[in-house]
Amino acid sequence: MVTVLRKHGMRFVIYTADHEPPHVHVYGDGEARIDIVTLRVMTQGGLSDRVVRKAVEEIKTQQALFLATWRQYHG
Repeated sequence: MVTVLRKHGMRFVIYTADHEPPHVHVYGDGEARIDIVTLRVMTQGGLSDRVVRKAVEEIKTQQALFLATWRQYHG
C-alpha cells in the first residue's frame, strides 16, 4: 500500500497488488474507490457525497501523479 497524497483530511492510497482498472482508495471518515482515468466512483462507504466530490476533484487535479504511481506498481 502506497499513500500517494494526504489532503483535506483524506488519505489517497494505491495498493501495490491490486486489479484493473487503475483506481485510488480514499480514506477519511469512510472509504471510496475512484477510477483514476474516468473519475468514476466505483464504491463509496461512509464518506459523504460532498467529501467524495472533493476527492474526485483532487484526483482530477493530480491525475498525472496518480496514473504515474499506478503504472509504477502495475505496469
